[in-house]
This record gives sequence, C-alpha cells and structure tokens, in this order.
Amino acid sequence: MNVNYKNGRDVLPPSLLLELQKYIQGDLIYIPKPANQRASWGEVSGTRKLLAERNKEIVQCYVNGATVAELERKYHLSSESIRKIIVKAR
Repeated sequence: MNVNYKNGRDVLPPSLLLELQKYIQGDLIYIPKPANQRASWGEVSGTRKLLAERNKEIVQCYVNGATVAELERKYHLSSESIRKIIVKAR
C-alpha cells in the first residue's frame, strides 16, 4: 500500500479537524475511498487480467489434449487448482 501522509491541519476544515480530535489525536488514520470508487482485487496491479489469461490458456491446453498432470507441471499448480479452472470455464 502506498502511504501518503498528510497533516490534518493542511487538508481538513478547522471544524472537521476539531471533531476528529475528539476521537483520535496524534495517530495515523486511514480514510478509505467510497465503496463505489474502490478497485476490485487485482485491477490496479493487473494480476486479475494475468490470471484470467493464464486460466484461458490452461483450458485451451486441456481442450487440445493436455492432461491434468501435464498442466500441473507446466503451470506449477495443484491438480485441484487445474480442475477448478477447467470446471469453472465450462
């Protein structure tokens, strides 16, 4: 997580700063984005897209005749993981 420290005096209206000081003083506090502005897991880093592409490739290899054991070795995944990917694609 990228931490950008900001002093409350610099970014908050004085009335809001006084209200927050009733609950917390001198500590760091994380203010999350609203739920509708949050990125889903893996969207920012691209991990979600990479895994989707890998899974599509696994399914294609399976359809083309690769065995689960071969896919385990090629992708360094358990047989359970390979089977879940294949079943989910159906």
